[in-house]
Amino acid sequence: MENLPKNETEWKKKLSAEEFYILRQKGTESPYTGKFLMHKEKGIYTCKGCGAHLFTSDSKFDSHCGWPSFDKEIKAGVIKETRDLSHGMDRIEITCAKCGGHLGHVFNDGPTDTGLRYCVNSVSLGFESGK
Repeated sequence: MENLPKNETEWKKKLSAEEFYILRQKGTESPYTGKFLMHKEKGIYTCKGCGAHLFTSDSKFDSHCGWPSFDKEIKAGVIKETRDLSHGMDRIEITCAKCGGHLGHVFNDGPTDTGLRYCVNSVSLGFESGK
């Protein structure tokens, strides 16, 4: 992975404390607090850790769950899915396929044709406007 931090010490230098907690330690931001929750601008949502393109604004919808939600990734393979049995739950964790940064979870209860709801921490995201 070109120019990406090679270890956790390097990630700590690249990311803020909150970004490190969520992206590298699989944390979760508090619901209804993320800067992208009510964000309506057209563009591309990227991984805050490495800049990989993850979602388009056209795939974003209001799921009323407290975190930004999307119904599909920008293209197959940019998001890795892994079973997550933490906190006494059975969920599917989503991470950036390029840098391994924790994004959130995906659920099979989405209201669109895909039936998916990618529930993502705003802290895990960047945004490129107008794309």
